Amino acid sequence: MAKVQNIKGMRDHLPPAMMLRQYITRTITQVCERYGFEPLQTPVVEYAEALEGKLGDDESLIYRFEDHGGRRLALRYDQTVPLARVVAQYAGQITLPWRRYALGPSYRGERPARGRYREFYQADADIVGSSSPLADAEIVAMLSETLAALGFPDFVTLLNHRQIIGGIARVSGLDEVAAGSVYRAIDKFDKIGADGVREELLRSGVNAEAAEHILALVQIEGSSAEILAELEARLDHDARATAAIANLRAIIHGLEQMGVPASRYKIAPRLARGLSYYTGMVFEAITPHWPEGSLLGGGRYDELVGQFAGRSLPTVGLAFGIDRLHDVMEELNLGPRPTSTAVAYVTCFSPELAAESLALAAELRAAGVNTLINLDGGGLGKQFKEADRKGVRYALVIGPDEVTRGEVVVKDLRDGTQRTVERNGVAAQLS
Repeated sequence: MAKVQNIKGMRDHLPPAMMLRQYITRTITQVCERYGFEPLQTPVVEYAEALEGKLGDDESLIYRFEDHGGRRLALRYDQTVPLARVVAQYAGQITLPWRRYALGPSYRGERPARGRYREFYQADADIVGSSSPLADAEIVAMLSETLAALGFPDFVTLLNHRQIIGGIARVSGLDEVAAGSVYRAIDKFDKIGADGVREELLRSGVNAEAAEHILALVQIEGSSAEILAELEARLDHDARATAAIANLRAIIHGLEQMGVPASRYKIAPRLARGLSYYTGMVFEAITPHWPEGSLLGGGRYDELVGQFAGRSLPTVGLAFGIDRLHDVMEELNLGPRPTSTAVAYVTCFSPELAAESLALAAELRAAGVNTLINLDGGGLGKQFKEADRKGVRYALVIGPDEVTRGEVVVKDLRDGTQRTVERNGVAAQLS
């Protein structure tokens, strides 16, 4: 008999994990809707050509297959390309600028590792149709509010701009084609360090002098204002980089006006982000308590949606990786740890009183109290043990004396205490 197991890189999520994951997705949804974002759901399968040519070096990770009709299909790689297709396909039904969020699984054929899976869940939030730096600031503000609501300590959102990295490449003497190697090398800085980036640049054909110049610029440190001032002085002959610096200043001004603490964001010249479709600001949120990579990221991509729509549609967005947030929150012991979805467990005193137990359970559920009921009988001691194993806090007993007096015995399975309450008030006691 074949071994029973799930596919490598794709996980089963048992109830304790699912309850934390649901808390994460509820929190994200609540914050998104407070900002006026609207929900969207798209199929998990797209035509392969919809994804191809839009992911750069990551295109090899797409899961592709042919259906029975010979059509070339692909599993969803992320939520961004489906958004671009939807905007083009339903242009007459969408009012711009459009704030949308989407939650669901995506698939990538990469090597599984801690915090990185072949099937993973993302919650994306994007603003389509606005080039205002306030749109960028709103996305970063929403990120900050969400991580704070989830209880993350000491997180920082690193900010950069693709044209700053491009400007660094250009003032170092590289053309647009060679600049691509700079993006790829700098994107690995936090993993391989300055020496590793230097080696990557040299291997890609960048000369030693240019490599040193690039490394000096991407390692500028200081406050956000100091870093931008230094970059402005060093990149003053590159018009696109100068415009990018002004754009980041406008975004930071928006964050200040939105009340986001300055301690929660920082300019980081070496932040590149790997996906090739980014055109403007890029960002990643990190915490020193999780040294294995960023919590999430995103940026501005003003050309991808236009590839589908046939017209320019500036867009900025972010992607919350539910799996990564879940793993980090488990390790840092963040968020609630419910042991059951039920608050109450209604025992069955005897077969003759089963109707009373069923009626009590129905009353509690109608009052909004999540309630389990015993199904298989047995003594009260056995039923208390079952409730305790299931992680339910309160076991309720309604015997003949309680029926006569209109009362219910409530036993707290955590501390072993019990009390008698009026039946018509038990729901309020447990809410």
